[in-house]
Parts: sequence; structure tokens; C-alpha cells
Amino acid sequence: MVMVNEGAGSFENPEPGSYAAVCNQVIDLGTQEGEYQGNKIKRRQVILGWELTEKNSKGEPFRVSSFYTASLSEKSKLRPMLESWRGAAFSTEELKGFPLSKLLGKPCLVSLILNEKQRIRVSSVSKLPKGMPAPTNTTPIVDFDLDKYDSIAFSKLSPKLQDMVKKSPEYAKATSGGHEVEPEHDAQEPDVEPEAGF
Repeated sequence: MVMVNEGAGSFENPEPGSYAAVCNQVIDLGTQEGEYQGNKIKRRQVILGWELTEKNSKGEPFRVSSFYTASLSEKSKLRPMLESWRGAAFSTEELKGFPLSKLLGKPCLVSLILNEKQRIRVSSVSKLPKGMPAPTNTTPIVDFDLDKYDSIAFSKLSPKLQDMVKKSPEYAKATSGGHEVEPEHDAQEPDVEPEAGF
């Protein structure tokens, strides 16, 4: 078990390695501002989260998550991860629109690494090997989509995630009934994970 100092306290993390897992979070963050190679950029982001079969010292399943640019571009981090997970490339038809909510409750093999900041990060997601039992979800599923805004689902997000979502133009549009223009963003930019934790 790896304990990582997160400033004010410590947070229990699983060891680096590969674990059977099930997707339990799809969180639409809306368009977020960030920086890439010294330039300010805007991109629609999503968090995918998984419940591992491995338990922490309290006997609860570990949960891990990763930020992705909401794009199925070949240069995105999301598309190759999903294709590895499904074990198949997307068809032309599927690339026209793939609902991420389909991932909820789906089993997979999640590989974790310790990055240069000594934080556990998801390095890859793939199909479960043949013969490995498929885990089932035991913690609440979180499905939050700004295109189908649900105030109850929003209230279940952590305060830090709520603050991130509130900064997006999609949130402003969803909660005001306005007709704001979608912000321009470059879906080709690599994923850059914000420093803010949740």
C-alpha cells in the first residue's frame, strides 16, 4: 500500500500494478481552461472513474479516476484507451457519437503507475483477460452529463468538482436556460490534467 502526502493530510492509494475494475463514474466537466506548452487552451473535459477489486485498510474498494479531453480524435487520449478497453477500433458510425454512459458498470483491467510527483495515475485500461472474473460495482455510480443536466447528480459531486463544473459555459447554459454559444476549443490538444484534486 502506498501512502501519498497530499499537503494537509495523507490519502491511501493502491500499489502500482494492474487490477480488475468496474467503471463507476462518468463526469462531464464542461469546457475547462488550461495551459499547454505555455499557451492558454480551452477543451471539453470528462472524468472517468473506476472501482477496483483491491480494498483499502478500511475494507472499502479503492477508487481511481482520470481526466480526458472529451474527443474521439485519433490524437486524443480517450479514443485509444476506449479501443483498448473494448478490444476493437471504433467504426465510422460509432465515431459520430458514442455515449460515455455506456461505460458505467462495465468491467476492465486498470493499470496504475506512480508518476514523477509520486501520485498514482491510470496508465492504461484494457479488456479483462479471459478467465478473470468480471467485478461488479459496489459503490454508487456517478453519471453527470451537462448536455442532460440533472441537479441531483450535480449535488452528488464533490465541492471541488462542482466548482470546476460551475466555471464551464455549458453549466451556465444548462442552469440558466440561456442560448450561449459553445466555446471554441481544440480537441487535438493533448490531455493536461488540472492540478486541483477532488
